[in-house]
Amino acid sequence: MTDLEFMDHAEQLLLAVERSCDRINDTSDADVDSQRSGGMVTLTFPNRSQIVINLQKPLHEVWMAARSGGYHYRFDGSHWQDTKGAGEFFACLTRDASQQSGMSLQFSA
Repeated sequence: MTDLEFMDHAEQLLLAVERSCDRINDTSDADVDSQRSGGMVTLTFPNRSQIVINLQKPLHEVWMAARSGGYHYRFDGSHWQDTKGAGEFFACLTRDASQQSGMSLQFSA
């Protein structure tokens, strides 16, 4: 994958995270704050816990830090998969965001 292809796919992922936050906030009382700074999105929950998602351009990876740990994802041609087999990005984000918020949340591409 070229740097340009990585950035295109990674930008789509970050936009999907932001759109999911907007949808969640419009349809529930979750109140997930989404702040973007360049290649990083920080999700802050009402209990002040956070999930940080950032791009690692030289490695062509997306990293996510949550209470449950740190995860690295690579694009496999159709999905962002954890490099150590922990699963697909949006499934993991859904799991961790639901756990940290105490509410059932759904993130999707």
